[in-house]
Amino acid sequence: SSTGASAEKGGERILIYGAGSAGLQIAGAMAHSRQFTVTGFLDDDVSLQGHTINGVTVYSIDEAEEIIKVEAITGILLALPSSSRRRRQEIFDFLHPFGVHILTLPGIEALAEGTVSISDIKEVDIEDLLGRDPVPPVIELLGRCIKGKVVLVTGAGGSIGSELCRQIFSLHPATLLLLDHSEFNLFTIHQELENRAIHEKSRINIVPLLGNVADQKAMEKICFTYKPSTLYHAAAYKHVPMVEQNPIEGLRNNVFGTLNMAKTAIKNEVGHFILISTDKAVRPTSIMGASKRLCELVLQALAAETTTTCFSMVRFGNVLGSSGSVVPLFRRQIKEGGPLTITHKDITRYFMTIPEAAQLVIQAGAMARGGDVFLLDMGEPVRIIDLARRMIELSGLSVRDSEHADGDIEISVTGLRPGEKLYEELLIADNPMTTEHPRIFKAHEYYLSMSELMPHLTALKNAISDCDEDGIRASLKNVVRGFTPSENSESGRAEIKTHNGVSVEPKSILAYG
Repeated sequence: SSTGASAEKGGERILIYGAGSAGLQIAGAMAHSRQFTVTGFLDDDVSLQGHTINGVTVYSIDEAEEIIKVEAITGILLALPSSSRRRRQEIFDFLHPFGVHILTLPGIEALAEGTVSISDIKEVDIEDLLGRDPVPPVIELLGRCIKGKVVLVTGAGGSIGSELCRQIFSLHPATLLLLDHSEFNLFTIHQELENRAIHEKSRINIVPLLGNVADQKAMEKICFTYKPSTLYHAAAYKHVPMVEQNPIEGLRNNVFGTLNMAKTAIKNEVGHFILISTDKAVRPTSIMGASKRLCELVLQALAAETTTTCFSMVRFGNVLGSSGSVVPLFRRQIKEGGPLTITHKDITRYFMTIPEAAQLVIQAGAMARGGDVFLLDMGEPVRIIDLARRMIELSGLSVRDSEHADGDIEISVTGLRPGEKLYEELLIADNPMTTEHPRIFKAHEYYLSMSELMPHLTALKNAISDCDEDGIRASLKNVVRGFTPSENSESGRAEIKTHNGVSVEPKSILAYG
């Protein structure tokens, strides 16, 4: 063995995949660590193979399996910060069968000052494998509605809202207004951006605003006081089972919050208003999805009769790692020893990383002419059961099923929940147009005029005032074409309320978006 004196040191016995500068730096750092013993490098570069670097041998990839056995290797560290996600996925698939713990370094952009230290080593997370390599942004689009302007983000503390705030901050607005009704979420994102401002000596004025988008007077005061020229409307209740269970609050917040913000925007001459929408708005089966399609209809109707504010909406599917995403749920279930719960063996979802989604939202909003419905190209749909298997493997564990009785963690199928679809779609009509960005498309969707929409909104408002859930469902059905509430809706709601007469919160209520 080429480990020399370090062999007595103990710790995890590691091969480093990649003998480039990151690999050499991390090997140097590990030489002084009790946690790891570097036993060799793996590299594709033939000119390095067979040589030793600082006393550590470089092996070819073909030798990996043998070296792992002979040297009793327990872990492999991927030191390839500039490799593409697809390449990382190929390497992971190649190494996984050897049953070693796979670690990685973050992407090159995340490494401080380009230097690598032991604290940068992390578990491979599913984002490393699932996410796509982002398309470079159209720079001119990014700054168009932000640079030097007053920008308001509603729902600023949420998964998408907070990432929008991070990226908007980087694009140098004059003032960034953070609005949220959750004090904790608002505090968290405000603190993070304030710290960044200090660190980067930034002059951006960051204003935390605690408030509810459905509160008309409060929203008018904010828009009158600060005069935002761009507004990203990310505030919404988005968890399908939660809104199914609480339709009154769901619609008050989603539909009437949006209507209120939109009217306030026109009154205060906000230049651009961008709604964060969802693929669940297409032929909705859930109240949440129908509420978001109604938000789109409200903006489409307003767009047809105003030139003051340019309204647009951006639809996309699940984002990786948001609070309602299946990824954090699976992580928690793996930690607890399982089982991983999926609702159907064939269920699929689209996934995109939150930073990619936010960057595309900013670019789409900047292209808008008024009333545009944009769709983000979500890539290929992922089967949730494959995602579950992959995450179990990433944790260095194995799946327990009928063929592998001695596996570590089992996957259990619990049945579709109220309002849940097997697969999502982004289009109602089937004719998306391309735009100046390869991952942003424009849909031609039907819409109603404000005079056609108004009676429906009035009926809905009355049903909300009367706390009439059946009335709400009926009004939604009348106005949102293609809304088919799922059959399992009623039974699902009853089941959530009581279990042997005791009120329970089901374990998977916040499973996947």
